[in-house]
Amino acid sequence: MDRAENRKAIITGIFLSLGLVVFVIGVFTLGGSQKTFSKSIHVSANFSDVSGLKPGNAVWFSGVKVGTINKVQFAGMAQVNVRMSVDQDAQPYIHKDAGVHVGSDGLIGNKIIVIEGGTASVPAIQDGDTLHAVKQLSMDDIEKTLQQNNENLLSITKDFKQLSHNILEGKGTVGALLADSTMGQQLKASMRNLQATTQTAARMAEQLNAFSRKLNTKGGLADELLTDTVTFNKIKAAASELQSVVKNANSTVENLNTATKKLTTTDSAIGVLLNDPKGAGQMRTTLHNLQESSIKLNDDLEAAQHNFLLKGFFKKKAKAKEDSLKNAGKD
Repeated sequence: MDRAENRKAIITGIFLSLGLVVFVIGVFTLGGSQKTFSKSIHVSANFSDVSGLKPGNAVWFSGVKVGTINKVQFAGMAQVNVRMSVDQDAQPYIHKDAGVHVGSDGLIGNKIIVIEGGTASVPAIQDGDTLHAVKQLSMDDIEKTLQQNNENLLSITKDFKQLSHNILEGKGTVGALLADSTMGQQLKASMRNLQATTQTAARMAEQLNAFSRKLNTKGGLADELLTDTVTFNKIKAAASELQSVVKNANSTVENLNTATKKLTTTDSAIGVLLNDPKGAGQMRTTLHNLQESSIKLNDDLEAAQHNFLLKGFFKKKAKAKEDSLKNAGKD
């Protein structure tokens, strides 16, 4: 019996020793993961919303776990103070202007504190410092944004539905174009005209370019006008003379206008003949009387030539005319 009891005692001692070793290893392992036995400093940050953060959660910096959360407590109206411990090994790399925000360990993991940013020229954090909390979009904010976007999308859908309905009914310019074939044909005709006008404008531009090249040709008229002062002065003198001619022509035209105006009045003989029927009739009567008088005078003169009293006078006059003609022929 003694031997059996001793055997049981030895086995029991062995199991107790193994259990104690496992316990000690577990304690050190858990403490190492929680940074319980490492030297650390304490910093804090004030948040308006910690999104379910609680003591014991991890603190991360650049993707590395550098500490744990020690305490979460209210610090004022809508303010939550989070106190955390940070390993001294990571202290030189975290600067006072670094920002902290609440994150997640994975998509649906535990809430954590994430430290990021910081400037190398700014001193490193010290024990008791308060870091700046950066507000991040929460799931509620994202849901509110999505809800607002859905409302906007619904409003746009309604407007588009109304617009498409009006188009189908032929309302508006687009609806008229789709429903009225005549307007569509007119639009096509307008586009063809616009295309033709564009082609014409392109041809005109080419012609203008060719014309400008000709103007810039060495020895041409435009080149001489721009470079030869003698030619320019000649053209200037010719223009002055042309201006004088134009002035004289204008004066002549004014005189002609004045004369024409006089012809349209009854102040002159020609004006009476052209514009006064009564005066023209009198003038015609006078001319007729003069013609008849001249005819009668010729008859009287012819009768006087046959009169025996004046017959000798007329013969002498005719003979003297003949002698003068003969003398002129001899000369």
